[in-house]
Amino acid sequence: MEQLSIHHRTSYHYHDRVRFGPHRLMLRPRENRKLRLLAHDVSCTPAAQLTWAHDVQDNTVATAAFPDASDTLTIESTAELTLDVDQWPVFDIAASAASYPFLLTQEEMTDLGALRLQSYLDSSGQLLAWARSFVDGSGCDTLTLLKNIAAAAAAGMTYGVRDDEHTQTPVQTLSCRSGSCRDFAVLFVDAVRSLGFGARVVSGYLYDPHEAATGSSGAGSTHAWADVYVPGAGWITFDPTNQTVGGHNLIPVAIARNIGQTMPVTGSYVGDERAFSHMQVDVSVSCK
Repeated sequence: MEQLSIHHRTSYHYHDRVRFGPHRLMLRPRENRKLRLLAHDVSCTPAAQLTWAHDVQDNTVATAAFPDASDTLTIESTAELTLDVDQWPVFDIAASAASYPFLLTQEEMTDLGALRLQSYLDSSGQLLAWARSFVDGSGCDTLTLLKNIAAAAAAGMTYGVRDDEHTQTPVQTLSCRSGSCRDFAVLFVDAVRSLGFGARVVSGYLYDPHEAATGSSGAGSTHAWADVYVPGAGWITFDPTNQTVGGHNLIPVAIARNIGQTMPVTGSYVGDERAFSHMQVDVSVSCK
């Protein structure tokens, strides 16, 4: 078990004073059996009134209302938590789902709903063909299949941090053979969905004390990965960028059907469209 401290600072800079519309903040880590949140705080400059709620995926969402104008907006999130996840977990997959293909129950299909539907158009069938290339015609081990797809989602591709806020489509990632962690997560999610799995995108933080993981900046950074539902085991975590399973060094903040629903900070301002100067994000994850 490790006790971690996370500091996430997002700042927006403008050439002139502007007024801010409501901002949606998804910054609070999600607690579970292996992650215990000890403390969490959000502060804003200029000062904001925060109201808290939960969305349909039970993510904690804060809405910030800013009464004052400013030429700078800073949002800071600090969290203290304990993380106790096995590095090499064993998944108790139901016998009925040990080999692919397998049948979900009617209840599982209903509850998974849109999490089994691809988020991006694949009119040429390129993504489906790529996903099916990992399936043995006579059936295959389910966990091995998912591991192979996750490994291939980033293997042989060039990793790069993109300033563009938009995520590539899976077909674009397959074609250009490069992407960021969110691009690889989206590729993996839509690939397994094309095979009938229920899957969701996860965003949060990567804890990398040895600074050896792909997508890491220092000992920690924001990151994106995926969960796949397998009967018996439930939701299994896959990090395609680092080709790992189980999420022993991942701290989830938001889970969603689509990557666009996991943005940590979203909002607007009222002012000249040329007023915006630049944005800066600083994240640190350290062991106490």
